Amino acid sequence: MNLGFLASGRGTNMQAIIDACREGRLQASPVIVISNNAGSGALERANSEGIVACHLSSATHPDLIQLDRAMTETLLSHHVDLVILAGYMKKIGYQMLDAFRGRIINIHPSLLPKYGGTGMYGMKVHAAVIAAGETETGVTIHVVDRDYDQGPILAQRVIPVETGDTPESLAARVLDTEHAIYVDTLDKLISGEIRLPHV
Repeated sequence: MNLGFLASGRGTNMQAIIDACREGRLQASPVIVISNNAGSGALERANSEGIVACHLSSATHPDLIQLDRAMTETLLSHHVDLVILAGYMKKIGYQMLDAFRGRIINIHPSLLPKYGGTGMYGMKVHAAVIAAGETETGVTIHVVDRDYDQGPILAQRVIPVETGDTPESLAARVLDTEHAIYVDTLDKLISGEIRLPHV
């Protein structure tokens, strides 16, 4: 299975998946990384791993329809089977959604449907969880559709919120779990234990 990544930042989830592929724990090949941030850590990681690294954004394609087309065609030209969002901070375009229907997956740092949707990302999620007095949070892997964080859920893992947690301390524990559950879920998708729904 050929994996294509979309990432905006450091790319730590992406690196965890790449490492699992390199070590033989995932029967998949990371073939391309696309970032909307020319200076992202994700592109640096791709370059160091010998994976095609591509910057595509409003800076390269000011017209959003053309950007969507360029991203879709780039993924298709690299024979990508599954598109993995790894901290990608932009909405997926309709052309990509159609070309890869049911084959784009994302990770979210909460137990969806709680603390999802527009504006809920990164530290904002963890701050909201703590402010609400939640005793547990978690990680969700889901299929991407046209609405933020609304696609079918593939896997979830619960993480306790500890007394005295700050958004930063909670984020660190959640991130460790993200790395593990993303690799585990991909392994189950590849083996057929989890099946992608038709979206």
